[in-house]
Amino acid sequence: MSFESDVIVDRRRLRRKLTFWRVLAALAVIVTVVTVGVLATPAGRNAIAGPNSIARVKIEGLIRSDQNRVEALERLENSSVAAVIVHINSPGGTTAGSEQLYDALTRLKAKKPMVVVVDGLAASGGYIAALASDQIIAQQTSLVGSIGVLFQIPNVAELLKTVGVKIEEVKSSPLKAAPNGYEPTSPEARAALDSLVKDSYAWFRDLVKTRRDMNDNNLETVADGRVFTGRQAVGLKLIDQLGDEKTAVAWLVSEKKIGSTLPVKDFKLTPRFGDMTFLRTAAAMAFDAMGLTSVARRLEQTGLVAATDRLGLEGLLAVWQPAPSN
Repeated sequence: MSFESDVIVDRRRLRRKLTFWRVLAALAVIVTVVTVGVLATPAGRNAIAGPNSIARVKIEGLIRSDQNRVEALERLENSSVAAVIVHINSPGGTTAGSEQLYDALTRLKAKKPMVVVVDGLAASGGYIAALASDQIIAQQTSLVGSIGVLFQIPNVAELLKTVGVKIEEVKSSPLKAAPNGYEPTSPEARAALDSLVKDSYAWFRDLVKTRRDMNDNNLETVADGRVFTGRQAVGLKLIDQLGDEKTAVAWLVSEKKIGSTLPVKDFKLTPRFGDMTFLRTAAAMAFDAMGLTSVARRLEQTGLVAATDRLGLEGLLAVWQPAPSN
């Protein structure tokens, strides 16, 4: 056999071996994905947060309406866990999504002793979610508050004029689909939006006043849209106590008579098979394992969408973000 023939045979053998290991790696990734999926079921989750434990729930990032999250919290309602600690680290989100989460946590609190721990930020809609608990704990440097509502829409009218594009429309009434971002907002449209914002703001204020047992003077101090540190928030009645998860466990033991030796175990609200971030990550891992690194990197890079995630929020918002630096 010639030297060239030997090289060809060796290459074929090497290619078969590489194919075998790539397929094996892909199968390993699939098994991992399926395992995570099983843990996302009620039975799987009960194996994580069981009857002899305190469930740890994490609310992180932007808050939108999420029926899957509601159903997960309902399963927790009907589980046999002894109590629930809700960790919040969120700047808020849509008012509808925040209200939905607040309602779900309120129902959970009716069945399980519950305490909220602010990990770093509970602002706007994040604070709405925290209000579901009778006990809110935050670290000294955590940020809470930002009580307020806004409506934002980008207006590209000047840009369209510059590039010579004109939007033609026929509508049934002057306020239909207004504002639309393609033309200056009319005084009538602005007044209609102002009415929506003020109505939702009044609902937010009343919720804070009722849940935190504030008088009008206290409420005026905290309801101007600012955030406060945990140290400030204690005196302003926005939170009840400074501390962390250990502080929360101590409160549950003291006030709710929960066993002091019960472990705190995660109750995962995510990942879900409907979560595109989770699927994107799993797909990237599979492609990378099969040697298709360029495809994997391209999938990972689509995570840059998260940086502009807020642009996808629709409707009235209860969200906080620091002003950009110059």
